[in-house]
Amino acid sequence: MTNEIYLDYASTSPMWPEVLEAMTPFLTTAFGNPSSVHGFGREARKAVEFARGQVASALGAQPREICFTSGGTESDNWAIRGAALARQDRGRHLITTRVEHPAVLNTMRALEKQGWEVTRLPVDAEGRVDPREVKRAIRGDTVLISVMTANNEIGTLQPVEEIGRIAREADVLFHTDAVQAVGAIPVCPEWMEADLLSLSGHKFHGPKGIGVLYVRQGTILEPLITGGEQERRMRAGTEHVAGIVGLGKAIELAAARMPENSRRIRALRDLLIREVLEGIPDAVLNGPREARLPGNASFSFRGIDGEALLLRLDLAGIAASSGSACTSGSLEPSHVLEAVGQAPELIKGSLRLSLGAETTESEIRQVTETLTVLVKELRAMRHIAV
Repeated sequence: MTNEIYLDYASTSPMWPEVLEAMTPFLTTAFGNPSSVHGFGREARKAVEFARGQVASALGAQPREICFTSGGTESDNWAIRGAALARQDRGRHLITTRVEHPAVLNTMRALEKQGWEVTRLPVDAEGRVDPREVKRAIRGDTVLISVMTANNEIGTLQPVEEIGRIAREADVLFHTDAVQAVGAIPVCPEWMEADLLSLSGHKFHGPKGIGVLYVRQGTILEPLITGGEQERRMRAGTEHVAGIVGLGKAIELAAARMPENSRRIRALRDLLIREVLEGIPDAVLNGPREARLPGNASFSFRGIDGEALLLRLDLAGIAASSGSACTSGSLEPSHVLEAVGQAPELIKGSLRLSLGAETTESEIRQVTETLTVLVKELRAMRHIAV
């Protein structure tokens, strides 16, 4: 391990020891198939249903509304495709925003090729969509609105409660991608009036490869994966028992620890933002100062190549990101920063620092000191090259 400081929690988080401990029996001795009727199967089934209850409790939902998936991307795909197909006789119009995760935007784009029409709403300079624009975009043939709870790149919190009420009044399904939000801020589909909600275990110290789609009771979805009887015939395939158990334990712990963790992480985030903006000339904070995820700090630095900065940080033992992990390696500029009207030069110099439960004040101070030096060096090199 070359990195000493990890500030890429928005990409993934380390698994808590209690989560691994809960999973271990189901990776070793308790290996039964939950669909089997013998003792091995019953033991696995009991564990799956216990985890379903843990997730439901954390979300303020009913266990029957919790469907396990392979992660946030599958949950987003299923919510959008499943709702579109189930309601296509009513209409083929979908609404989303320009700053959604690629799992939403690319799924919408695929449906466009199959005959659906998509309205992509603009956002303001802080990345927030106006609920009035959502309301104006609804038509008689609108079947689904999909707006994320919190942005994965710049941390902006969307007015999902108001959007949920608008959707409910119009009898339009509302889906929210809450992958970045669950475990960081309170999330409850009931008061958000969400019919569909996506989450992913590895974002809140659970295992990778496991997620959830919340499906409000009475919501009709077409299955994304067909086959056997699993998940009430809604999502076929032998359940990932160990992953499900780990997700259940992780969300239980995250919910219990959220008040203290969020308070501490938010204070460290504010320290980081203050130190960077005061200590580095021509540094810009992307997204709002307050209405953002507790652990998200996204910056742009004028006259800097973001990829070069990331490499320098990595060599200094600091793990960070330029934006979404799902677009890492892409030559395209950030669609989120483009949507908020960021200048091309600033988009090129973007950096996302995301904090988590293990982040310390000494780490933040070390990062800001290192970042200040590296930005100065890179700007000097650019000046010499010019």
